[in-house]
Amino acid sequence: MLPTEDLFVYVYVLIDDAIRSGVMARPGPAPGCSDAELLTIALVRHLLGRRSEAGFLAEVARDWAHLFPCLPCQSEANRRIRWLWGAFEQLRAMLAARRPADDCQQVDTTALPVKHISRVRGPDGWTGPGNDLPARFGRDAAHAEWFYGFRLAVKTDLSSRIVRAWAIVPAAVNEREVADNLLQAGPPPRDLLCDKGFSGRAFAAAQAARGTAVLVPPTKDQRASMPAILLKVIAQWRNRIEAVRRHSV
Repeated sequence: MLPTEDLFVYVYVLIDDAIRSGVMARPGPAPGCSDAELLTIALVRHLLGRRSEAGFLAEVARDWAHLFPCLPCQSEANRRIRWLWGAFEQLRAMLAARRPADDCQQVDTTALPVKHISRVRGPDGWTGPGNDLPARFGRDAAHAEWFYGFRLAVKTDLSSRIVRAWAIVPAAVNEREVADNLLQAGPPPRDLLCDKGFSGRAFAAAQAARGTAVLVPPTKDQRASMPAILLKVIAQWRNRIEAVRRHSV
């Protein structure tokens, strides 16, 4: 990892060059703290693993004020960073595209509940991004419970864990259909590691037609006849899927 100051400068140059090349255009007068500066702060906070936005802004104001002389207050910075999420995603996709995709990838979904199910009496008009994505009931197999909200679906490289495609969908969807849509983005991987929710002959056949072998965990009966060393390897790969899913939320 670069020294923190060098990291700020390196990330800023990447983002500023991307903005100048047409990734995004801001209407109106330029603010004192530019969009490139705010995106740099947001990205470096992510790279350094700082969980608190307010705490990291205070750290920047204390230790790196010479790099960001017009740093806005936390509420304004939060509002503008949220407004810039589309540009942030374009930058992420642009940088990810510079690295070749792995031959082996993984797909999974995670629950994004928005309200406890006991408080939902019927369609309540709760919508997601863009106000056109209705919340629905769905089953969270990982915790064996129902929830009300959405699902975050991600496709990542298995080794580098780079997110290649993602989507937020209503909770009441077929995971295999969501995965099929994500797999349309980019070249088909040689192997696709999935959880049990993606088991299905039709899904496996559709991916095989594209040159992809779908790998899902063995059933209980299959595990009974497997050697312990193989079960350990399978558990390690399943833990990797769960880790990627947690870090994507």
